[in-house]
Amino acid sequence: MADKTETPRYIDPTTDYGFKRIFGSEVNKDLLIAFLNDLFRGRKVIQDLVYNKNEHVGDAEETGNVIFDLTCTADNGEQFIIEVQRSTQVNLKRRMLYYGSKLIAEQAPKGKRKEWNYRISEVYVIVLMDGFPMPDEEDGTDFLHDICLCNRDTGKIFYEDLGFIYLELINFVKVEADLESDLDRWLYVLKNMSTMDKLPVYLRKPIFEKLFQVAEYSKLSKEEREMYDVSLKRKWDNKAVLDYAKEEGRKEQALSIAREMKRDGLPVEQIAKFTKLTIKEIEKLK
Repeated sequence: MADKTETPRYIDPTTDYGFKRIFGSEVNKDLLIAFLNDLFRGRKVIQDLVYNKNEHVGDAEETGNVIFDLTCTADNGEQFIIEVQRSTQVNLKRRMLYYGSKLIAEQAPKGKRKEWNYRISEVYVIVLMDGFPMPDEEDGTDFLHDICLCNRDTGKIFYEDLGFIYLELINFVKVEADLESDLDRWLYVLKNMSTMDKLPVYLRKPIFEKLFQVAEYSKLSKEEREMYDVSLKRKWDNKAVLDYAKEEGRKEQALSIAREMKRDGLPVEQIAKFTKLTIKEIEKLK
């Protein structure tokens, strides 16, 4: 593993710039196709894809503007639409539902609705979540959330052709010895590539060899390095904000528990030992 204080051998794929460089260009679309095929786990086999020019006006600042709107062609000739995001956590579920609905609505023709007869292409929204948990599931351990519309009572799928796949990287804790599938290997690389100093033996496949070549920091131009460094700093800043918010949340919880214990007449020393608060902090509580 590389030292964080040294110049990295490889860029961080979970930064805005790193994500775009690796997955966001025509010359590297084979990387994105391979990643998506492993993500669909056999349900879809993409043979080709086209990067559409659609943009979500007004959302660039919130999401980092890392949005790929793709028209994919499967091995059976079927076409479907995928949106891939490296997303922030703000209004996550509602935002993804909005984007998926928008991709459906944009398929409607201006006229001749009757002849069209609602022939809607399949739509999938794929979200890379880095550094934050799934909303309302902070204690969960799943790293892959494959979501579709289903019957609430029976669990039977109601509509197959609108799906959401969330990758919760903070829950992907597998080590090298635990990697069983290429999807495991992709997620391990996404999370750890920036700390690696060489291509590991267990990734000796052409697609991963290309991935590591594309991600080499030394191959960036001066301008590209500046853009990457800005993107990396933004990621670190966001992480610091999230860490501070988590710490404040834990502190508020500890204070709330301490107030209850103090009302029950428990000794200050016992409260401090249980909550990890200082005696001074506890004595100030009313």
